[in-house]
Amino acid sequence: MKERIVRAVAGSLVLASLLLAVYVSPKWLWLTAFVGANLLQSSFTRFCPLEKILERFGVGRNSPEQNPGSPGLR
Repeated sequence: MKERIVRAVAGSLVLASLLLAVYVSPKWLWLTAFVGANLLQSSFTRFCPLEKILERFGVGRNSPEQNPGSPGLR
C-alpha cells in the first residue's frame, strides 16, 4: 500500500510541477528534477523519505499485503 501511495504522490507532483512550469514559471521544473532525483536515489539506497513519513502516520501497518493470511480489500 505504501508503494502505491509513494508512486501516486510522485506522479502527482511531477504532473503538477509541469503544469505550474507551463502556466506560472519555468522554475517549477526544479520540483520535477527533485522528485526524479529522489526516485533515482531510492532505487539504489531503498530509502524513501515519504515512506518514513507514511510509517509515522501508521500507513501500511497490519495491511493485507504484510499479512498474506488475513482477508483484506484489494
